[in-house]
Amino acid sequence: MKKAGKVASIADARRIVQERGLEHVKVGVFDIDGVMRGKYMHRDKFFSALEGGFGFCDVVIGWDSNDQLYDNVQYTGWHTGYPDAPVRIVPESCRELPGEFDNKGLLFLGEFTGDAEAICPRGLLRRVIARAADMGFVPYSAVEYEFFVFDETPHSIREKGFRNPKPITPGNFGYSMLRASVWHEFYEDLLATCRAMDMPLEGLHTETGPGVLEAAIAVDGTLASADKAALFKTYTKIIAQRRNIMATFMAKWSEKLPGQSGHIHMSLKSAKDGKAVFHDPKAPHGMSKTMRHFLAGQQALMPELLAMVAPTVNSFTRLVPGYWAPTNATWGVENRTCALRVIPGSPKSQRIEYRIAGSDGNPYLALAAALASGLWGIEHELEPTEPIVGNAYEKSMPRRLDLPRTLWEAAQKLKGSKAARTLFGDAFVEHFAATREWEEREFRRHVTNWELDRYFEII
Repeated sequence: MKKAGKVASIADARRIVQERGLEHVKVGVFDIDGVMRGKYMHRDKFFSALEGGFGFCDVVIGWDSNDQLYDNVQYTGWHTGYPDAPVRIVPESCRELPGEFDNKGLLFLGEFTGDAEAICPRGLLRRVIARAADMGFVPYSAVEYEFFVFDETPHSIREKGFRNPKPITPGNFGYSMLRASVWHEFYEDLLATCRAMDMPLEGLHTETGPGVLEAAIAVDGTLASADKAALFKTYTKIIAQRRNIMATFMAKWSEKLPGQSGHIHMSLKSAKDGKAVFHDPKAPHGMSKTMRHFLAGQQALMPELLAMVAPTVNSFTRLVPGYWAPTNATWGVENRTCALRVIPGSPKSQRIEYRIAGSDGNPYLALAAALASGLWGIEHELEPTEPIVGNAYEKSMPRRLDLPRTLWEAAQKLKGSKAARTLFGDAFVEHFAATREWEEREFRRHVTNWELDRYFEII
């Protein structure tokens, strides 16, 4: 019987469904916020969709993470009547679904095509990777996520108004074998599911904080890496909720605790001979000229592309001094106070860690921003600033490297970026910036608990 990991073509996809006698197949797409939307599809419909695609209501790229309709986008809306948009099924995305979830069924991912392809997150990343290929490079990446786990359910957390959630473990206990052993069933479920679904973890451990874990997903080609990251977030939540606990990937759920990162490790290989292009043993820190230009591009465009990496209002509560998150487009060698961390090593391990990314980002868009900006640096032979030595929070940087302080400001930077329009196209930039403006405006309409606590009686 063919394994899901060996599916590489339409014929393979058809064969594996037939061999397993499946009546239905799960098909999912990831929306603008990185949320997986999908359906069970009867196998006859699935076989037809493999050949000619299928229609999916385009509202899934016309509403926010709360299913509220955007009122400021042009691609879709009441003015278009929310028609179906064409979606193609990606055969090589086939995943085993563990029996606990779906009786050993299969999951396939889809991509929007037609006019919707211009704003489809997965399609966007695929086009950036094609740009890399045209330049003679194959990008590789790995994402690591921090996430908090609570002794709550979707019902209990709402009953308490999302206030004072109870973490599964108390106190600060980073890299704790005690905590990992007490909760080994959850750890084992997560590790086994990641293996079965072709998103294996290189590491899983507690971080500093109550109930917080960090997972490092194994390196792969960048499109596969994004698929794995997006699926990891989805199925971590599923595994937790099936155990009557909850995982959150918010950038920061408490002002008293550090935020949650979604760091991206990235490197390039030559498309011609497969050799790593970031490593030069004769250069300072082993950084090749290509790596230096790539780093410079990431640094230069970070302020303009930040909305793609920090896409929520909550993202910006993480980007404050002293909480292991950068506040300027800085870089350093093995320096975790910087936005970009150069990690020297062998040709295989030499890489850049894009530390500005939080756990709340859409992996496709975050990886697209990190990769495209680096390619921009290579194309324009940009040079980075001098590396930061010591505490980056205490260093002054050129104003051009200041990061936006709010989501609204980040959206304006993106809209005004000529580089972003060149790299991603006007349709995506206009659509995505408008969705971030919506997100900020929705926040401004609401009265927060902080405001009530501060003003209700005294003012």
